[in-house]
Amino acid sequence: MTPAKSAAKKTTPAEAASGRTTAGRTAEAAGKTASKKAVGKTASKTTVGKPVSKKAVGKTVSKKATSGEAASGKTAPARSVAAPPRNESHTALVRRARRINRELAEVYPYAHPELDFENPFQLVVATVLSAQTTDLRVNQTTPALFARYPTPEDLAEANPEDVEEILRPTGFFRAKTKSVIGLSRALRDDFGGEVPGRLEDLVKLPGVGRKTAFVVLGNAFGRPGITVDTHFQRLVRRWQWTAETEPDKIERAVGGLFPKNEWTMLSHHVIFHGRRICHARKPACGACPIAPLCPAYGEGETDPEKAKKLLKYEKGGFPGQRLNPPQAYLDAGGRPAPPLGAG
Repeated sequence: MTPAKSAAKKTTPAEAASGRTTAGRTAEAAGKTASKKAVGKTASKTTVGKPVSKKAVGKTVSKKATSGEAASGKTAPARSVAAPPRNESHTALVRRARRINRELAEVYPYAHPELDFENPFQLVVATVLSAQTTDLRVNQTTPALFARYPTPEDLAEANPEDVEEILRPTGFFRAKTKSVIGLSRALRDDFGGEVPGRLEDLVKLPGVGRKTAFVVLGNAFGRPGITVDTHFQRLVRRWQWTAETEPDKIERAVGGLFPKNEWTMLSHHVIFHGRRICHARKPACGACPIAPLCPAYGEGETDPEKAKKLLKYEKGGFPGQRLNPPQAYLDAGGRPAPPLGAG
């Protein structure tokens, strides 16, 4: 008998008790080595940047469980998540975009402009003031402004320093004072003290661009328009409706996906969703009603419980933007915002 054969048959007392032998250990090691080679082969076949199939994404999501779920013996229900659209046809894009809008319409049936206003003049002024601040801050500020200057004629004759003091909480108050007094003078001198109902006239007013004009046209005159604000721009790119970055190009690209009569409410749905769930820095993906349709799912928090804590406004139990919101919003459980200076 050779030394090699003798070593192969030699067994320690501990191995004898456990039923393991040196030969068994050798076989286990060989198995592990073969397994590592197999993994290496599999990894080598995977190309970096190769698109993951929809089925693969679905399997990954459905099989993954948190450590807490594993400990409790429970797993979260599998969530079907859309793979990034690859070579999506225009027809498929239109269908997906319209389905997202339908889903958002069910989630936000009470969507509305979140600026308080009673007439077109108040809306155009409030929209100009909303630049670089929140609608809530504007709504807390404009009651004092409109109480003192209720018409374009009144605001056109105002002392700029008095207006600046009122508008100070909105930020950039000197520039905004110049804009609202300037547009009030233009309304008085060029339009008989009335806000015009045409895009080409609105954009001539100081401080009024296409975004502001479409807010006024859609919500004060009932004329369709797409409001491309920061929320709208962020979400339509996340959803891969367009890769454009300039507001007017985004407006044209998205407008081509929907009937014109849907543009105003589409804007409200998207902006509501951007403020409440699909935030800029940390989207609440785990609480998103359109996650199965979103190519960007996973950019934010996907755990449902953690995502719920990120919800803002009425979805998270917090007050909304308006001091005097529509009744439908209140009926749906929304809460009006506190006035300026409230605790």
